[in-house]
Amino acid sequence: MSTPPLVVGFDLDMTLIDTVPGFAATLTALGEELGVRFPVADLTAQLGPPLETLLADHLAPEQVGPAGDRFRELYPDLAVAPVPLLPGAREAVDAVRRHGGRVVVVTGKFPRNAQLHVDHLRLDVDHLEGWVWGVGKADVLRREGATMFVGDHRHDVEGALAAGVLSVSVLTGGCSREELVAAGTHVVLPDLVAFPGWLEEHLAGRGRARGAGIGWRRVGPPP
Repeated sequence: MSTPPLVVGFDLDMTLIDTVPGFAATLTALGEELGVRFPVADLTAQLGPPLETLLADHLAPEQVGPAGDRFRELYPDLAVAPVPLLPGAREAVDAVRRHGGRVVVVTGKFPRNAQLHVDHLRLDVDHLEGWVWGVGKADVLRREGATMFVGDHRHDVEGALAAGVLSVSVLTGGCSREELVAAGTHVVLPDLVAFPGWLEEHLAGRGRARGAGIGWRRVGPPP
């Protein structure tokens, strides 16, 4: 049986990039415009769900949609420049390239703003798909022929499992190891720094857990 081509899907926020400073700056500016004191620290710790979901507990229902639109208008000027790559992100993408693979970014972020981050940080990405979340990511992963999906949130795990691909989780977002394991992830890494070493071993042995010293462990049987 031939081995399928390597296609790695990555989530964006808190997987490849540290969205916190940009999100916080934009949310603060939005609150000043609306006269609302958003709990910025609490909301930045919950990054993952759609923006409107995060705003819903703090605004009247009729305000949520317009506030989300205004947030996305403010975002390019306030949130792109201060947002860095997370440690190991560029090396993770380079590792996929080194093995002849394609890189697909699948994110819940507004597509234009997601592309601004990718362009600003010069990430070598073959395809970016925005405004998809949770199990909705499965359609994109299947269409692009992904063999695994790397994310930081339990909803990223749900998307990978719904697509029938390997779920690789990193602990750089708002979900704990326990939450990710409970969601059904196959592999937990501390961050993307560990990804190139894990990928090397995964491709060599299709997931056999050799050399656990790099800081990862398989948490379930191979899919």
